[in-house]
Amino acid sequence: MASKHSVAVFVGSLRKDSINRKVARTLIELAHPSLNLDIVEIGQLPLYNQDLDNEPPATWTSFRQRVKAADAVLFVTPEYNRSVPAPLKNALDVGSRPYGQSAWNGKPGAVVSASPGAIGGFGANHHLRQSLVFLNVPALQQPEVYLSAADKLFAPDGTLTNDDTRKLLQGFLQVFADWISANSKVAKSA
Repeated sequence: MASKHSVAVFVGSLRKDSINRKVARTLIELAHPSLNLDIVEIGQLPLYNQDLDNEPPATWTSFRQRVKAADAVLFVTPEYNRSVPAPLKNALDVGSRPYGQSAWNGKPGAVVSASPGAIGGFGANHHLRQSLVFLNVPALQQPEVYLSAADKLFAPDGTLTNDDTRKLLQGFLQVFADWISANSKVAKSA
């Protein structure tokens, strides 16, 4: 079997019991055999401030190294005020600096959004994709994954209980694995 692609997973919600963290854990459990998904925590990152770039906090340096080491990136996010949560935007900013040294550059990526609401985080999903265009992250276009009424998809222990959602996520992961393989040359040359 070919080597596994390492995928850095970023969860937009910091809450331990968040719906999106449950989705991320489910994606890890369902991962295609060619993928090694690993959650990269973002809550510890100080707010990005360019004044700190000359002597960056150790958390920034460690975070940037983890992003650079990954073959691909996967964002799992709720929607806050029709956009991404502040910690996720901060992680994008920290990883993209100093200017010209973006850790995101050329990494194949994908976005999954989940919400208790009816539109499944559609606004955050698309707002994040706008940032990914600038960061030169070729983002998977199809299948789109917006999980609505996501608070009803999990048992109290965090286990996914909906078979249709399981099939959707498995199909998504297969396509994402193919996307990473097809776009890994972009990441290697970036």
